[in-house]
Amino acid sequence: MEIRRALKGQYHAALAMLRQTIERCPEEVWTSGLHPRPFWRIAYHALFYTHLYLMPTEDGFRPWERHRDGVNFLAEAPWPPHALPEELPPYSRDEILAYLDLVEAMVDSEVDRADLTSAGCGFPWYQMPKLDHQMMNIRHLQQHTGQLAERLYAAGVDLDWIGVS
Repeated sequence: MEIRRALKGQYHAALAMLRQTIERCPEEVWTSGLHPRPFWRIAYHALFYTHLYLMPTEDGFRPWERHRDGVNFLAEAPWPPHALPEELPPYSRDEILAYLDLVEAMVDSEVDRADLTSAGCGFPWYQMPKLDHQMMNIRHLQQHTGQLAERLYAAGVDLDWIGVS
């Protein structure tokens, strides 16, 4: 199916751009940014939700083996007591790149097994068809990659556009 090829290509391109922001990030920028949005945490957030939403359902999701509770949040939790996430020690660049490798390795198989004709996306907090949800997942990944790219541009670091992979 041509749609699956397009989704895979855009997932891989967006992940390649995220990889570029991580690899080119100067050490002083890696931990910069006000809590709860330092550079490293935005990168983790983007990967966590890309990973989660590649799964058919929430029940099929198993967090990364090095996941720490709450580190995926960039704002108040959506449930009571709606507290800001705890300030945690940063993941290293190598740890985040290892997580990126894991997520990227599952893209093709997860897109292939996704029921793109399903009227539901498998996540009750989103009321949309599965195909729409996959497109939203790519948009979310790219939005945070762009956010990180802007921080790098401000630090004098240039990045390349990757349109398809």
